[in-house]
Amino acid sequence: MNYAFDRQSERTELLHELSRLPDDQRSKLIEEYRQRSEAAFAPATLRNYRMILRLFSEWCAPRGYSAAPPISPSTIAEWVDDMGGKLAATTIETRLWGIAELHRSHFLPTPTTHRLVELAVKSVKRKYGSAAKQASPLGKKDVLTAIGSLGNSRIEMRDKALLWIATDSWCRASEICNFRVKDLQRQDDGSSLLFVSRSKTDQNGEGAYAFLSSRGTNAVVAWIDEAGLKADHPILTKSQRGGLRTPLDPATLSRIIRRRTGRNDVSAHSTRVGGVQDAFRLGCDLSSIMVAGRWTSPEMPARYARRLLASQSAAAKVSEAFLKEQD
Repeated sequence: MNYAFDRQSERTELLHELSRLPDDQRSKLIEEYRQRSEAAFAPATLRNYRMILRLFSEWCAPRGYSAAPPISPSTIAEWVDDMGGKLAATTIETRLWGIAELHRSHFLPTPTTHRLVELAVKSVKRKYGSAAKQASPLGKKDVLTAIGSLGNSRIEMRDKALLWIATDSWCRASEICNFRVKDLQRQDDGSSLLFVSRSKTDQNGEGAYAFLSSRGTNAVVAWIDEAGLKADHPILTKSQRGGLRTPLDPATLSRIIRRRTGRNDVSAHSTRVGGVQDAFRLGCDLSSIMVAGRWTSPEMPARYARRLLASQSAAAKVSEAFLKEQD
């Protein structure tokens, strides 16, 4: 009789076999997994993973629980209950990924897929909702106003370059920080392309391109010349003369944007959200928006613009049409 392949059963059986290995062999496998993980995961992913383990350990300590694997599903379910209402559902799911990875690294079955944990997550979403917090939009008009208020001092030239890259490219903060001078590719019409060597959705480094307008290009080139940056230097670096050629980090990027726009509700991600909303207002189609933001799914751009799209929906148009007939 032929049996259909059951991936979960095969994986469980393999884990049981590994659990019966002598301690020295298991230790070697665990160490090899650690080394391969450090080579395979992005530095930000590894930092997040270590933070999750630290937070879980701190949660376990006063309760007398062990944070070492294997961890019981009941303990994880209780942790989920405690996070409910304090953290977004997506953050809780990320924390559970960390616990799952901890067990994978020890070649143990993960408790995060146990039904008790699934029910705990479902309960939290039902009680507190599952909507993710969205960055406040920062559209082109507001950014151009901020750019127009800047002068020609060294730090203002750097910040103008930063604002142009953020508003033109729709890049994520990590991508903006990673741009190097050699990634700027001039076009015949005065605009440029910025080569995105690696991103959140491109961990293998296939690469993509982002747009930079002609005015943005002029501002970036002026900053590069002023700072004396070379091909391998980061475009956005410290503005002090003689300072180290190290890239700004995303948190610094957000602080600069808040300072230059005078808004405390925005971050480095706000120009990405604002760009999508500006595009929908101008009637750009979803496929061109996805290309501009390098999305592989329409889910995120649609989420960024859901409030705007509601006012442009069929219901809004029908209401407007019939109200005009009554005027």
